[in-house]
Amino acid sequence: MDTEPDVELGAFSDPGARATPWASARAILDEAEIFWISTVRPDGRPHVTPLLAARALGALCFVTGGQERKALNLDSNSHCVLTTGTGTLNGVDLVVEGVASAVGERAERERAMADFARKYGAHLTDPEGTWYGMDEAVVKGDIRLYRIEPTRGFAFAKLPVFSQTRYTWQGR
Repeated sequence: MDTEPDVELGAFSDPGARATPWASARAILDEAEIFWISTVRPDGRPHVTPLLAARALGALCFVTGGQERKALNLDSNSHCVLTTGTGTLNGVDLVVEGVASAVGERAERERAMADFARKYGAHLTDPEGTWYGMDEAVVKGDIRLYRIEPTRGFAFAKLPVFSQTRYTWQGR
């Protein structure tokens, strides 16, 4: 996620549209509070659910309980898609496809949760926060931390000029 992908303007873009630079897409990922993850159930049916995610460990990371549907899905098929955006006709929506893997090293979980704390602030750090204590549970390994290695992504810019940008990471 920290490496520069190849950037290409899609064929479905308006005439005169420009590709969304990767730096702009990364800034949107950093500011987004809610993401949607799509995984595939063992029987092939899709599963989509909202979650928190942060850019950490050179990728996008998220947390979940080991018995939650998304974790069970990833146990049998590690491919997933994270989406975020405005949900309106203005702005930019982002899609990141990749392969998720559980982070096993305690030091990496500590670093990632520090990034989550910087991003989500009091929601994680204040005793009154919605997810207070989540960081400690992740560091201890009671809650799983996943790292998504991106393979490709898309930025869908909307009004006034529609553009579709494709990001591809080499060797993935």
